[in-house]
Amino acid sequence: MRVVFAGTPQAAVPALDALLKSGHEVVAVVTRPDAPAGRGLHLEPSPVAQRATEAGVEVLKPARPRDPEFVDRLRQIDPDIVPITAYGALIPQSVLDIPAQGWVNLHFSLLPAWRGAAPVQHAILHGDDITGATTFRLVKELDAGPVFGVVTESIRPDDTAGELLGRLAVSGADLLVATLDGIESGQLEARPQPAEGVSLAPKITAEDARVRWDQPAIAVDRQIRATTPSPGAWTMLGEARVKLWPVGPLPDNATPGDPVPDNAGPGDAASTGAPAPGEVRILRSGVLVGTATTPVGLGDVQPPGKRRMRAADWARGLRQDRVVLG
Repeated sequence: MRVVFAGTPQAAVPALDALLKSGHEVVAVVTRPDAPAGRGLHLEPSPVAQRATEAGVEVLKPARPRDPEFVDRLRQIDPDIVPITAYGALIPQSVLDIPAQGWVNLHFSLLPAWRGAAPVQHAILHGDDITGATTFRLVKELDAGPVFGVVTESIRPDDTAGELLGRLAVSGADLLVATLDGIESGQLEARPQPAEGVSLAPKITAEDARVRWDQPAIAVDRQIRATTPSPGAWTMLGEARVKLWPVGPLPDNATPGDPVPDNAGPGDAASTGAPAPGEVRILRSGVLVGTATTPVGLGDVQPPGKRRMRAADWARGLRQDRVVLG
């Protein structure tokens, strides 16, 4: 089939690669316009645009999918089908109607669970054990079209959203090609999603990524993993915003009452009793932070204007009577 692929971020690149290697003809790619990136905030093409350019495929970058110039060009290309993965904009019905076989979306959840922009993050945030990817016919209603196929993926206890999405992007790419093959052969039919089990996965904002130390340890762990690498978990130390990486459980050889190191500085926390939510405790066995339940072992941190570093290295430089994150 003649294919126009729609996608934008790195997670969509495996799908494009799989299509380029398939028996289908990728005649163009649709992606979001170039966006500011890097310290200089120079405009850069999306990962999908970069890959398409490398492959010598025409790249379309409409500001909006309803722009007349884009609509006219898509009609001229006359694709049989438009597979789409993480494109980043709603497609109007008039554009959905252009390809004879419609638009087929690769979505990173087991629909109808986690419809929306951040399905992988929400699966981790809510403690799901299993997730997956789904191909379905794109319709006007958000992620509600009939389903062609699914693949499943276990969520590992230490998975970040980035790691889980990376695996789903690869397995989902194979699913997408198999879906197009089945549609072309006429052997695959879409089936309506069940009415039960619908859940929503709205975009995760920077404020959603601010760690809530007054929650149980399991919720703190999930929140940080769900927001790694994007938008990035963070907390405040006084007026400074500190970026965080995944935490760990309380070390096996540590208890909340362990003594602080013999060479501790004035910033070391009190050495008796469990730390309060957000309170930093510096021990020989690690750097702990209190939660509503058990403390967690602080992972890597990045203070403002500095590099990412181990929590122990960061803690040694603190010079406060009591260190509390919030």
